[in-house]
Amino acid sequence: MSLKRRHSTTQNASEQLQVLMSTLIKTMSKFRLAVIQLHVTKVKADNLSRARRLIREAAGQGAQVVVLPECFNSPYGSSFFPEYAETIPGESSQVLSEVAKETRVYLVGGSLPEADSGKLYNTCPVFGPDGSLLLKHRKIHLFDIDVPGKIRFQESETLSPGSRLSVFETPYCKIGVGICYDMRFAELAQLYAKKGCHLLVYPGAFNMTTGPAHWELLQRARALDNQVYVATASPARDETASYVAWGYSTVVSPWGEVLSKAGSEEAVIYADIDLEYLTDVRQQIPINAQRRTDLYTVNAVKED
Repeated sequence: MSLKRRHSTTQNASEQLQVLMSTLIKTMSKFRLAVIQLHVTKVKADNLSRARRLIREAAGQGAQVVVLPECFNSPYGSSFFPEYAETIPGESSQVLSEVAKETRVYLVGGSLPEADSGKLYNTCPVFGPDGSLLLKHRKIHLFDIDVPGKIRFQESETLSPGSRLSVFETPYCKIGVGICYDMRFAELAQLYAKKGCHLLVYPGAFNMTTGPAHWELLQRARALDNQVYVATASPARDETASYVAWGYSTVVSPWGEVLSKAGSEEAVIYADIDLEYLTDVRQQIPINAQRRTDLYTVNAVKED
């Protein structure tokens, strides 16, 4: 083979490799997210069976990351937490591990009441496509509120707070995890953004007072504050329950647009997460480069 021909062959191979790498990068910059708005009953076995079925359905529609709602295996309420509490690993987390491995998805397991060392936590386990437990996020900010004449709830009567930030990596991006009331604290979202997260997920169960007032507003605020995607997963609304969830699971873009939203009934919603679009938003409005860190900053006191 002549030197000229060898050079041409090498050049063609190099060009083909560049095209392949470019295609791979573009492919990895997009992924499909599914959010499951589950109808939760008092029968744990039914909740687990329904969750498994809907995770399979989501994977069948091309979802690579799937999110379940807060307290997906248990009714939400202080009286239910001790009754439904499990260790991790345990019955519910085992089901999630198995279905994550079966469907090859990253599975954000909503939350479940977790029992550990004599304490109870509101905990979100996250599983990889091989079924491994990647992390468990214990709700940091407990839902203790009192709106006179409308709602009073005190999670701290039965639950203990978590004390760690929770970030996991996928081939697509880093994802930060919070649970429900965690979403009200802008500092947590800012810390996740500083850690490189491009998607924040909040399994949550806002109620009929706070839901219509703040649910979507907070999601859009966290997305705009940090130029990230934000997804929330609520239980479906059950008017007969002692605590009635608002529903309306949602996915919001870094521009603050609602990309997908459920109603109040059980549903699976989808959004195609585009990380190139996120980069474009950050270039167009470069707030990260414009922060006055000489005047203010948000830092984690306790690192993992």
